[in-house]
Amino acid sequence: MRVVIALGGNAILQRGQSLECDVQRKNIRKAAKSIAKVARSHQVILTHGNGPQVGLLSLMNDAYKDVKPYPLDALGAQTQGLIGFMFEQELRNQMPGHQVCTVSTQTLVDPADVAFDNPDKFVGPVYNRGQSDEMLKLNPNWIIKADGDYFRRVVPSPQPKEILEMPSLQHLISSGEITVICGGGGGVPVTRTAEGQLEGIEAVIDKDRASRVLAEGINADAFIILTDVKAVATRFGHPDSRDIRCATPEVMDTFGFANGSMGPKVEAATQFVRNGGKMAAIGSLEYAAEILTRHSGTVICNDLVGGVSYY
Repeated sequence: MRVVIALGGNAILQRGQSLECDVQRKNIRKAAKSIAKVARSHQVILTHGNGPQVGLLSLMNDAYKDVKPYPLDALGAQTQGLIGFMFEQELRNQMPGHQVCTVSTQTLVDPADVAFDNPDKFVGPVYNRGQSDEMLKLNPNWIIKADGDYFRRVVPSPQPKEILEMPSLQHLISSGEITVICGGGGGVPVTRTAEGQLEGIEAVIDKDRASRVLAEGINADAFIILTDVKAVATRFGHPDSRDIRCATPEVMDTFGFANGSMGPKVEAATQFVRNGGKMAAIGSLEYAAEILTRHSGTVICNDLVGGVSYY
């Protein structure tokens, strides 16, 4: 099978952890072990988040006053190289002799997207209330919003329209033998001018939405979103909440998941199935192989009698 795996940023840097490189390397090594269980039997195309990393680069950027701060698109490109390098190395260590390749990608967006009027994509480390107030004093142009019990910077997250490297990716993946790492952070956000020239833009694209575009473009058999929960809950945190085992896209629509958390993941997974994908799933990184065989996670598909089942 050809499987697109979209890995959440929490797998690289967990909430509250230090932004040290060694910490990220340790987490990536652990993630690579789980992904390798799938890649040994199936062709994997791996995408990943970059929120903590692009946020860290932004802070480092701002601290050095002798150079004008680099824009978010340039920082996003840097994270693709950083995270891709570490994942490629760890996957090679897990699968000696296996071909692994990292590709930097650009994602076309509409500069008139409403996301630019209401930034909601979390980037960077988490802050408590006091730290949040201090960061706003130091960076008056930032927007910071609540993220659970913490606070984080938010930036625009426009809808992905096209992955510019798609023809090259299709050619690379057609061999069926290469594990490809691409679409890091949703891809570097770019727009086209009236003259047709490409330009970067200040934004961070949701990696799950961009991964769905990728999965459709390469005709993936399965699209799996790995995060820090074993399954999607109907009402997370409520006493009557239930973990969903399998559901059709139509049933998933009825639950109304929050846009700031599970919403974009469910949206991307259901859209992939609606557009002809065989199956999509959301679940824990630890159980990646079991999710693919439908023994873990929340599977979204059209071939389910009754529309939904629970754990």
